[in-house]
Amino acid sequence: MQTNNAIKEYVGIQKESMSGRELEASVLTKAGLMLKAVQDNWDAPDREAKMLEAIKYNQKVWSFFQAELTEPNHPMPKKLREDILNLSLFVDKRLFEVMAYPTPDKLSIVVDINFNIAAGLRTTPATEG
Repeated sequence: MQTNNAIKEYVGIQKESMSGRELEASVLTKAGLMLKAVQDNWDAPDREAKMLEAIKYNQKVWSFFQAELTEPNHPMPKKLREDILNLSLFVDKRLFEVMAYPTPDKLSIVVDINFNIAAGLRTTPATEG
């Protein structure tokens, strides 16, 4: 199944010379697009399977970020890491809520979070020139 390969895909894309930020943006965008497709096709007969696939992919992506951000030597400022980790806990909670009580509107916030963080990763930080 495609979602089982999220980490392999992450590493594989990275090997194709994408920067870490570009890679993270790409993976988050894909995760958001998968959820958005479920939301836009809520009445599709295969919605349950597509929803579970999208949720599993999102969970793997966010779990990877959680693991990375908890590394003691991670270069990101501590406060920002904590904020993103708190956001990841919110995403986890929302995805479990969607699995338990599925409605299309519950997906919007996770889609927005994925797309907004991806957009932020695509912008050049002020410290780079």
